Amino acid sequence: MSSDNQEHTGRRVKRARRLRNLTQRELADLSHVSYSTLTKIEQGVMPASPSVIGALARALSVPVAELTGQPYLDELRKDQLDGLIQPIREALNVYDIGPDPDVTPRGAEELEGDAEKLCSLIRATNLKQAAAELAGLISETTTAAHNDPSDRSWRLLASTYRTAYDLTTKLGFHDLGMVALDRMEWAAQRGSDAVISAMRQYMRALAYLRASDYRTGKRLVQLGMSALENAEKGHVRDVVTGQLHLGAAVLAGRDKDHDLAEGHLSEAERIAGRTGPAEKVHWLSFGPTNVGVHRVSVLAELDMYGEAVEAAQGVSIPSDWPLSRLAHHHAEVARAHMWAGQPEAAFKSLLEARKVAPQQSRYHPTVRETYAGLESAKRRMPETFANFGAWLGR
Repeated sequence: MSSDNQEHTGRRVKRARRLRNLTQRELADLSHVSYSTLTKIEQGVMPASPSVIGALARALSVPVAELTGQPYLDELRKDQLDGLIQPIREALNVYDIGPDPDVTPRGAEELEGDAEKLCSLIRATNLKQAAAELAGLISETTTAAHNDPSDRSWRLLASTYRTAYDLTTKLGFHDLGMVALDRMEWAAQRGSDAVISAMRQYMRALAYLRASDYRTGKRLVQLGMSALENAEKGHVRDVVTGQLHLGAAVLAGRDKDHDLAEGHLSEAERIAGRTGPAEKVHWLSFGPTNVGVHRVSVLAELDMYGEAVEAAQGVSIPSDWPLSRLAHHHAEVARAHMWAGQPEAAFKSLLEARKVAPQQSRYHPTVRETYAGLESAKRRMPETFANFGAWLGR
């Protein structure tokens, strides 16, 4: 979908509503979004929260990405990233036709080293470099797995597919991310890896969170928990279990289920007390810090924005924490500040997100929606606010 710099979510909602021949009142009734909120969103006077966008998308029978404008193709073209997606798509498509006769894979250790490097690049938000190298690695690990169908080879391939999911979703290609997850499960089953299968369900749950299908998302978390019952007990299993609880907490928060969200957060916190920082276990960023930043996210999802801001002030971020996760946290804090009526603090957090991870933040829907929400208060914003909008492509 091509992005339009003059558009905002409200205009896309209005266009989709008219294509469905619905009045504002009818859409408000179908989506259970108040009429006054819907009219303000369509006018661009009020930003749309993720839960409202999801409710409207479901009522209109369109993907959430159609309302948010993802992927942001104009900006991807300017950054020369759009041309790197098609090779990844092609590499994902040939997963089951055997080894490529034109590819001579390197040894397992070298391939594993490259896979680790790509994970590091994405964590450091060097998305362009990761995208340039990913398709080749997928092709090589695919051929290696077909040539030597060992558990080690299949698990490496599953890990590479997981990297494809991380990258494509960060750039807004959520449909391609779901393809990558299907490939991940295909390889994980051949590698007899219950942990990777559980991680795949966690990531699927996040995809359904974005689509505002919370019921399915919760079911997927339970499937992930069930898959972990077949994994060896120990540190890795604990970390993945804790991460599943964090995903479930955000799902419950978006679904406005305070008690369930708090229950999952408490269980994740208990597990994190046992595991300690575990940021490199399957690159999940699990640990006490991640529990803290998820609490901020959950409070924001529950529309408890003042409490989210207060919770954010109590989170101590280690200096070596993953930049990709830190930038996401700054975006979440910016959203909480905006809804708490603190526009200058919100913009400051947006600037922090850009400083930490410019490539990721440029394509982050929360960054864009928060900026759009702040535009109504731009008379109180510093001169650099307009520059930030130009950088986003607005």
